[in-house]
Amino acid sequence: QVQLVESGGGLVQAGGSLRLSCEASGRTFSPYYMGWFRQAPGKEREFVAAIRWSDGTGFQSDSVKDRFSISRDGAKNTVYLRMNSLKPEDTAIYYCAAYRANWGLPQTRSSYDYWGQGTQVTVSS
Repeated sequence: QVQLVESGGGLVQAGGSLRLSCEASGRTFSPYYMGWFRQAPGKEREFVAAIRWSDGTGFQSDSVKDRFSISRDGAKNTVYLRMNSLKPEDTAIYYCAAYRANWGLPQTRSSYDYWGQGTQVTVSS
């Protein structure tokens, strides 16, 4: 069983930065992709970024690609989301997710088997 635990959320002023972390635990952990999604109040959960575990190739959604970056530390089974130039519209609960099958689209929620509990990010204006 894989468990994902996010950390690093909090309250930040617009223009500020945060780095979210997601540590995975489990006897064997070898995902195909890990991703970050977010859900704002009253909105659907949306894709933010994903990274292919084997080689660290990552990509972001168009709405954040110039401000956010995703990375991973294989030795620590941890994926990071670096968020710069934060805006009030980035306020949401951020979820980490992972899947193992070598098929499926990493920007699609239904591809993911495992989810963290989420961490709140609030950006004040």
